[in-house]
Amino acid sequence: MTRDASYYTILVEFDLKPGCRTAFMPLMLENARSSLSDEPGCLVFDVLSRADDEERVVLYEVYRDKSAFDAHLRAPHFLSFDAAIGDYVAAKRVIELSMESPPSAVTM
Repeated sequence: MTRDASYYTILVEFDLKPGCRTAFMPLMLENARSSLSDEPGCLVFDVLSRADDEERVVLYEVYRDKSAFDAHLRAPHFLSFDAAIGDYVAAKRVIELSMESPPSAVTM
């Protein structure tokens, strides 16, 4: 199977500071909702919690292409979110992924 390079896909992992989940999650969920509703290039934005570590939140995001992701980073709702979470996040990792099949949200 050939990889579909047109989609831009990332995993983002947040390690939250102890006791910050309650403050962080409403901000995260609003950012996800706004990304899907306000950004035509955002195809998938899943917010996941690790079953074994409630202080770790994982995002799975799929964008139409890299330029759609770049637009996401400039979106007012993202800039607000990013500024608001600084006190809650101990570490953040972003992993770029290669899409092996079309995103399920696009094929449903």
